[in-house]
This record gives sequence, structure tokens and C-alpha cells, in this order.
Amino acid sequence: MYQNIKELQNWLNVQQLDVAYISDFHSISYLTGFESDPIERILALVLFPQNDPFIFAPALEVETVKATGWPYPVYGYQDSEDAFAMIAGHIKDETTHFENWAVEKGTLTLERAQQIQRVVPNVKFKDDLTPLIERMRLIKTPAEIEKMHQAGADADRAFQFGFDALATGKTELEVMAELEYHIKARGVPAMSFETLVQFGAHAANPHGSTGQTKLLPGELALFDLGTVYDGYVSDSTRTVAYQSVTDHQRDVYNVVLEAQLTAQDAVKPGMTTGELDQIARDVITKAGYGEYFVHRLGHGLGSSVHESIQVAPNNDLVLEPGMAFSIEPGIYIPGDLGIRIEDSVVLTEAGADSFTHTTKDLQIID
Repeated sequence: MYQNIKELQNWLNVQQLDVAYISDFHSISYLTGFESDPIERILALVLFPQNDPFIFAPALEVETVKATGWPYPVYGYQDSEDAFAMIAGHIKDETTHFENWAVEKGTLTLERAQQIQRVVPNVKFKDDLTPLIERMRLIKTPAEIEKMHQAGADADRAFQFGFDALATGKTELEVMAELEYHIKARGVPAMSFETLVQFGAHAANPHGSTGQTKLLPGELALFDLGTVYDGYVSDSTRTVAYQSVTDHQRDVYNVVLEAQLTAQDAVKPGMTTGELDQIARDVITKAGYGEYFVHRLGHGLGSSVHESIQVAPNNDLVLEPGMAFSIEPGIYIPGDLGIRIEDSVVLTEAGADSFTHTTKDLQIID
């Protein structure tokens, strides 16, 4: 479980660094099994080259950390206490060398860096842990993949609850609420992100939000959702027709479907993410809708819903077995419609293994 922590400790030793200060709660969850978003409070994992690591957490989380089986120290603090002075004290209890730190530069805010400098005046932020942790997270273990398959199976169930909730005059919010109620009532602890339900022309905004738009016969309904299973996530999108479908809607849908299936069938180890994006983009461009495909083809996922893989134009990351990412082409025509079809997959030597299996053929929901 803690092999990655040992790898980081070895790295600290090689780099001749004294402390690793990890503050991204996604990284902490990945490395320790303790999952919590501290919001405004302080949560940190502190590593040393030789000594045991410790978790520093709000006092209200200490027992939860222990319940995960974490075998090393966990220290808590009350809201009224000086958290950074306490962290510095615990570090100084472990080592006499504590000036050279590795941190996650993308998530350590300037304010908190200054708080560290206040209590460790000679601290030097000498290296960035982010690329190293991202690399660890790129290749999924069999246990991680199994959890993502379970999350995918729950996402498939959630889609069906959403389709069953469609009715004339219902708002997107009402359908989302029914979907989430039914899937959570059956034991799913959380969605991996806020469920997106969009009807008709509202779906032409790919980064819109679920709102008060009411469903009318003859409209398309887009569902973008994911669930969490034992700390790992799913992410998938389906677009369905309500009661009837026009030739135009079907034609656009079929272009998106061809792009999605072509990319998912073509992906293989050794291909770059830019090449994979281009395969789907070429299908949409050839059909005359290139200007309406306005985002990357996909992103990495695992213990969080967006990890470092970017399936985007001109990206040169070489795909390897064990990498998990989404394949989600879309066409968004303002004032008309929005269609996206998405599966998240893990790459194997044989190609893409999808976590979700809800049909991608165009469904007409009565």
C-alpha cells in the first residue's frame, strides 16, 4: 500500500532533500488511502528520507485517518491553534535537517508558503513533487483498475435511473436529483463530480451546468456523470433522444458516435495522445462539423476525475498499458444542440478496455 511513499523517500535521499510537504488532498489520498477535502483547513503529508512520515490533519479527522490503517503518526490541530507552527515542531522532532523542501508547486498557495517561511525562516522550496506523483499515478495497478470497473458499473446504473426520470416538463435539476437519489439509495457513496444534465440547445454549452431548462418532446438529453468506488472514479457521457428524433439530430449523433468508436477502436500502446485526438477530430472535421468540436478528446482519471493525461491536439505523451483516460468527442451547435459520447477506458496491450457499457447506439426514450 505504501510502496509509493517509500519510492518518494528514496527520491528525497537521492536528491539530498530534507522534507517533502504534500498538500494536495488528491495526492494524500493516493499515497495513504485517507480521502478528505479539508476545504479551508490544513491537511498535509510530511515525508523524510529516513524517518517515518506523518499526516497532519484537523483534529476532527484524526480518528478517521487512524481507521484507514495508517501505521505512522497522525497529528491533529484545533482551529484556534497555529497549524504551521505545530507542523514545524513535529518536523523538528524528527530531524535536525529541515531546510530543503520538496513541495507541490501547483497546489501550495503563496499564502501558505509564506506561513511555512514564517515558522521555518531558512526554508528553501527546492523541487517540485508534482511531476513525480503524476508519473506514479499514470499507470494503474490491477487493484486500481478493478475499482474503476466497479465505479463504471455504478455509472451504468446511474444512466438508467436518469433515462427513467425523463418526462415532459421536468427540469434538468429534477432529473439530476432523481438520478442521484436512486443511485445513492443503492449504496453509491458519492458522485465523482456534479452530475450534468442538459436538454436541447442548452447542451450546446459543453461547460454549462444543470439548470431549470425543461424537457420537451423531440429534444436530446445529455447526461455526463461519474461515481466513486473505494476512492476511484468513473466518468462517462451519453446523449439520448426524448420521444422522437429528427434526421438532423440523428445525423449529427452518428458523426459523434463514429468519432468516438473510431478513436476507441484505434487506440493502442505507442500511440501519442495527440494522434488519438486527431483520429476523432478528423472524423468530425470531414463531416463538416470541425468548428463545433471545441475541446480536447479526453483526460486522465483514477483516484480523481482529472489526472495529468491530456488527450489533446499536438500532445506527445506516449500511451502505455495501464493508463486510464476518457474518450469524449462532441459537437456543440449554438442555439441548436449539443451531443457528447464518452467512455473512460484503461489501455491494455490489446487496446481499450471500457469501464462503462451503456449502449452508445442512439436511444429514443418514451
